[in-house]
Amino acid sequence: MTDTNELSGKVVLVTGASRGIGYAAGLEAARRGAHVIAVARTVGGLEDLDDAVQALGGSTTLVPLDLRDGEAIDRLGAAIFERWGHLDGLIANAGQLGVLSPVGHIKPDEFDKVMAINVTANYRLLRSLDLLLRQSEAGRAVFVSSAAARSPRPFWGLYAASKAALDALVKSYSGEVAQTQVRANVFIPAPFARRCAPRPSGENPETLPTPADVAPALVDMLSPTLTEQGRLYNIDSKSFEEI
Repeated sequence: MTDTNELSGKVVLVTGASRGIGYAAGLEAARRGAHVIAVARTVGGLEDLDDAVQALGGSTTLVPLDLRDGEAIDRLGAAIFERWGHLDGLIANAGQLGVLSPVGHIKPDEFDKVMAINVTANYRLLRSLDLLLRQSEAGRAVFVSSAAARSPRPFWGLYAASKAALDALVKSYSGEVAQTQVRANVFIPAPFARRCAPRPSGENPETLPTPADVAPALVDMLSPTLTEQGRLYNIDSKSFEEI
């Protein structure tokens, strides 16, 4: 792990923070000195994160919130503005796999649920938090995507389409803030590190990366010294690539 206090005094918002990569990223950001605004639906998981952060001597603001509630996201942005006046980092990690199914068999409500979390919620976050990121001396936004967006496989159409849409949204936004201090990028974690990703049969769980393995590279993308803009970081190749 990176041993640094480069996020000391920074305010960082993490979605999907009650478990998995979001939990690990929130803990890592706190370890580096950030105050973490932890967003998730599961209160128990948020409280577990708070306990772990406090054990490090850090602090959190817990926000039990369903990201499908766009008005609640707007209220969150207003509350951050009233308390801090800016936001230094956003880790948009929350995602939903949905069903693995032939495209023609996907039910409309299943399609809408995945798009609501993977695409619409992230648009609403940007809509609510854009000004706050611009008010930071070095606003950083990173969105967790998937290799499925670039290499869709049969039966993965719904998830792949949602992540491809997310990538396009971030790419466009990054161009819009190119002349500001905000940097917006995409992060692809190691395969199978996320809970929502099924594992191939025969895969040995003990050889797979854990959320704690992934979190440091993800939190690195909040660094005030990061210059990459509108790029994709692939943890497998440990390099930035074109979205």
